[in-house]
Amino acid sequence: MSTLASYEHLRSRLSLALVLNAAIIVAEFIGGWILNSIGLMSDAGHNLVDQGALFLALYAHLLTARPATEARTFGYHRAGIVAAFLNSFVLLLTAVGITLVGLKRLLQPIPVDGGWVMAIAALSFAANLSIALLLQHGAKDDLNIRSAFWHMLGDAWVSLGVVISGGAILFTGWTVLDPLVSLLVVVAIAKGAWPLFKESLDVLLESTPPKISASHVAATIEAIPGVKNVHDLHIWAVEPRLIMMTCHILVDGDDSALTNDLLHAIRAKVSTDFGIKHLTIQMGTDCCHTDEIHCDLTTLAKQHREEGLLHVHH
Repeated sequence: MSTLASYEHLRSRLSLALVLNAAIIVAEFIGGWILNSIGLMSDAGHNLVDQGALFLALYAHLLTARPATEARTFGYHRAGIVAAFLNSFVLLLTAVGITLVGLKRLLQPIPVDGGWVMAIAALSFAANLSIALLLQHGAKDDLNIRSAFWHMLGDAWVSLGVVISGGAILFTGWTVLDPLVSLLVVVAIAKGAWPLFKESLDVLLESTPPKISASHVAATIEAIPGVKNVHDLHIWAVEPRLIMMTCHILVDGDDSALTNDLLHAIRAKVSTDFGIKHLTIQMGTDCCHTDEIHCDLTTLAKQHREEGLLHVHH
């Protein structure tokens, strides 16, 4: 499937997910209100948050297709990361909200019709699982779509929990199970949201991608014949599939050492070993820093470690 066809396919799936999720919200909220079920109403609230998450995912998906401009030279690739961060953050807040309401209901149980709760929650479970499956393929390579996928999968688990609690209430009459199950499902929601929150925050903070070691990259480049040392090394991701790198390299010899062959060798080595395709490399025979210690990454790293140990001892 071509990139354009894949993009259109994913957009249509996100649009369908929005329609299905809207129907779930209306059914669960009305049902929960009539039946006094915190399980159903919290699930409806969770679904309402996910409706916003799906809107964000769709909007970000449309933005990332836009070309780069003079004002935004990287294009809109970060739109999906911002959406993923907001989605996961709101999902964690929702988990806190459900916990608070669930604890209140544990202390003050309210009678619930287990049969109706089961029926409505079962429909919600089927719809949520269907939406998650619609997004599953796109979630493999796109952090933004993955956040929407986890939202909907989390909703499916919430709904299944409500189905189980409804059945238990129907057969035992223990209405305390309604808020108890909603508390247990909060753990599943948090488990899905936390990694997304951390990963998207790392990208926004321009951290070095988790599978790449900056010192290893520097050592690999310095092992290439003709390279003296590497400094001012920065590795970050515009989004997980677009990793960038800049560095300053000191080379042996005079200007004749600054050949295309050496530059090509460095680029090929970094691209092959670390998967970094977008590199900006400045080469020189002398360090341009006034303080020459900045031209030695190994010395700097050692200095930082020593400062850290001194801080710990004090």
